[in-house]
Amino acid sequence: MILGPGTPAPEFALPDQFGAPRRLADLTARGGVVLAFVPFAFSRICTGELHDLDAARPMFEAAAAEVFLVSVDAKYALRAWAEAEGVRLGMLSDFWPHGAIARAYGAFDEQAGFARRATFVIGSDGVIRSSFSAPAGQARPIAAYRDALAALG
Repeated sequence: MILGPGTPAPEFALPDQFGAPRRLADLTARGGVVLAFVPFAFSRICTGELHDLDAARPMFEAAAAEVFLVSVDAKYALRAWAEAEGVRLGMLSDFWPHGAIARAYGAFDEQAGFARRATFVIGSDGVIRSSFSAPAGQARPIAAYRDALAALG
């Protein structure tokens, strides 16, 4: 079960696709944060979501929220994926300890060993304002993000 609205977001320090450490507290100090967990880089549905989120960056900017895609892939794979797809979206590597942050948010599939498609909209106060997920094999619609961002207002 993923964490729900009103829950303090678990703190983390994860490397982005360039190896720079990103801490939740630093990110929320700048405004809202959207964490979109995905199973794997380069997979078909994840790549579709990557492009959808990158194209929707103006929607996130209008809500004063920064969006990050999070997966259990290594930072090197995430950087190669972003470069191959030509996107500028921020990505965070939950590689080691394997899936620890996905577990903390209730988004890790223990049997499969990867993060499920779960999204968390976190306010500048570090509290989850909205969360939602999609069933295995299904992408999250951008409309769900638009609805979730309303919780930041």
